[in-house]
Amino acid sequence: MHFDAFTEKAQELFRDASQLLERYKHNQLDVEHLFYVLAEEEGVGRELLTKMNVPLPGLLKDLDRLLSKKPQVSTTVGQQIYITPRLESVVKSAELEAERLKDQFVGVEHLLIAISREPHLELRQLLDKYGISPETVYGALREVRGEQRVTDREAEGRYQILERYSLNLTELARKGQLDPVIGRGRELRRVAQILSRRRKHNPVLIGEPGVGKTAIVEGLAQRIISGDVPETLKDKELISLDIPAMVAGSKFRGEFEERLKATIKEVEADHGHTLVFIDELHNIMGAGGAEGAIDASNILKPPLARGSFQVIGATTLDEYRQRIEKDPALERRFQKVLIGEPSPAETVEILRGLRAKLEEHHRLKISDEALQAATKLSQRYITDRFLPDKAIDLVDEAASKIRVDRTFTPEIEELEGQISGLSERLSALAPARKREKLSEKLTELREQRAKLAREHQARQGQQEVTPADIAEVVSLWTGIPAQRMLEEERAKLAQMEEQLHRRVIDQQEAVRAVSQAVRRSRAGLSDPHRPTGSFLFLGPTGVGKTELSKALAWFLFADQEALLRIDMSEYMEKHTVARLIGAPPGYVGYEEGGQLTEAVRRKPYQVILFDEIEKAHHDVFNLLLQLLDEGRLTDGQGRTVDFKNTLIILTSNIGSELISGHPSLGFEMGNGDKTESLSYAEIKERVLGEVRHTFRPEFINRLDGIIVFKPLSPADLLQIVELKLTELRAKLSEQEIELEITQPAKELLAEQGYDPNYGARPLGRVIRDKLENAIATKLIEGKLSEGDRVTVDALEGTFVISEQAAETVEA
Repeated sequence: MHFDAFTEKAQELFRDASQLLERYKHNQLDVEHLFYVLAEEEGVGRELLTKMNVPLPGLLKDLDRLLSKKPQVSTTVGQQIYITPRLESVVKSAELEAERLKDQFVGVEHLLIAISREPHLELRQLLDKYGISPETVYGALREVRGEQRVTDREAEGRYQILERYSLNLTELARKGQLDPVIGRGRELRRVAQILSRRRKHNPVLIGEPGVGKTAIVEGLAQRIISGDVPETLKDKELISLDIPAMVAGSKFRGEFEERLKATIKEVEADHGHTLVFIDELHNIMGAGGAEGAIDASNILKPPLARGSFQVIGATTLDEYRQRIEKDPALERRFQKVLIGEPSPAETVEILRGLRAKLEEHHRLKISDEALQAATKLSQRYITDRFLPDKAIDLVDEAASKIRVDRTFTPEIEELEGQISGLSERLSALAPARKREKLSEKLTELREQRAKLAREHQARQGQQEVTPADIAEVVSLWTGIPAQRMLEEERAKLAQMEEQLHRRVIDQQEAVRAVSQAVRRSRAGLSDPHRPTGSFLFLGPTGVGKTELSKALAWFLFADQEALLRIDMSEYMEKHTVARLIGAPPGYVGYEEGGQLTEAVRRKPYQVILFDEIEKAHHDVFNLLLQLLDEGRLTDGQGRTVDFKNTLIILTSNIGSELISGHPSLGFEMGNGDKTESLSYAEIKERVLGEVRHTFRPEFINRLDGIIVFKPLSPADLLQIVELKLTELRAKLSEQEIELEITQPAKELLAEQGYDPNYGARPLGRVIRDKLENAIATKLIEGKLSEGDRVTVDALEGTFVISEQAAETVEA
């Protein structure tokens, strides 16, 4: 059998049918093998059967039954394949069909017509059962290929090209399957205006991702259906062309070009009745452009110039600039329509328009307050995306979360695991004291489980999405605890100083200044285009500058690790500026991004601590001027990084020798004496004078405050000792060991843990050397075990550590 007169798809059909012989252990290729592959594989044959309303699973099952009846051979490996006289007859019949239809090559459709004439009894019964006859095949063929002729071996790939590689938006609009488009009247009018031109009537919608470019095209489809368009656009069909799908599967050179040219031909044959929408228009640049081939953009240029192929494109500003603007011949054939981000008020209206569709999908009500919260919170906290897309996603996910939470309860399951483990430990313990502690813990966990179970039960009956649900999703996306965005935050903000003083001893002025800045920001009274706050902390080392930064991260984000610390002593040279924002194009490290900009881009809600700022190169200060004034920086890759949700703290040791070296401002300060207070004010003024001498005025004026930290008093040190000991107690309590420290021991720790030059920094080392090492030795030697108590006392300037066994403690 000679296949020169067959199309590529017909030849492929025979190859696949030959491979089917191995599955059924046959050595003769028959009509049923060919028919089975024709019905199973994607292509024009399967498409024709679908048009004839043939149930393909049933047909394949019946063909499988017929094939299973044929005689089998023991092995097909190395066996010669024979073609049955029946199949040869079908091939000759197919050649005659091709001549009758004036086609130059035999295609899959001709083989199907020939098979439909098959007189063999069993196959004839099967064909009659499914209504497959030459007449029905001809009818489907007219619908699929129209007036096209098979003039080359690739002909089948061009049948119903639009149906295969496009989506009819006007048809979806007729069926009500498109989301309603709210507003955008001005943009739609501009698009209609361009489409109604005589030449160069191809609009391209340019805007950031998520602002609604595709939605505008869907809105046009809906207006065409409703007749709310100019006469020039009435009764037109709007289709969305899938360029990547056209490229996919084009194995041979020229196959993609043939598909695209067939698409253009089919649209042109419609005499201007069809509008083509190409989303991600920049993809046509280089699409299909394999070696020796031309890309899609060059194929499109002539029909675009003639005006016979009308296109609506959509792309982003960056992609348009980088790819389409570089080809002036293509760019001049399009008219730009810039699509801006809608305002918050417009976004709320868009959400109201989508509410019915979302409620129908999730089977929940969505409150108007939730829509407003989604707009407000997404604009405030999700800075790397655009309205209305991010607000729509928030509402959609909040509704989805409510439905999922009705089924999944990971928190309850985790608590049940802990309760089970504690119950097993409790049953194995003998000492009453240990049993009592575990029982208390067990009771606490059971209460938590009961509370979660009640909340889960309440969610079962929840029928409405509320602002609290929206806030929870924002929390999942950004890491900011949900309660810090709603009304519950007010009480916490009112007591912010008290919360910070749990971690930071004294330093009233510093704590008050940062608290007021945060409250202004949360109340919406601060400049929305600047960081939450920016402060310069001055003072000697060890007085609480870094600790206050950590406390702020803990208060604002419930995570003291939400602190980005940058040591400015590493940025003393001019070239190190690139490390902050990333290397420019062409330099090593360009793809990696900057240490500052990349960290904030990934986690936009954090406290940023620039330590020892006076050591930085003056070019770094130029960078900080923009950050402090505009709340944004542009990194080495041209991306704008938003700093509006960060709290900027700069520390400096300028003037610290004036504070720590002044006789009246040392260890004894803080008893409220007026003379000492005045002395502090004088010293503070001198320190600020040094600051004004060191830093430029434009830098100082951009700061929200300059705060001079006071040296620590003995009372302050005792409080710091208590804080540090709380950490040690927590570590020991994990091993069921109590820690008791006498007042003399605390005073000795305060005395040994303070240094005029280093402040309270040595305290941690003293606790580690004098207490932790001794207790660790006792644990290793087995002198301490669960339930024991450790007592620390001071005697003649030394620490005395003693242990008390569990039995004695219980007694």
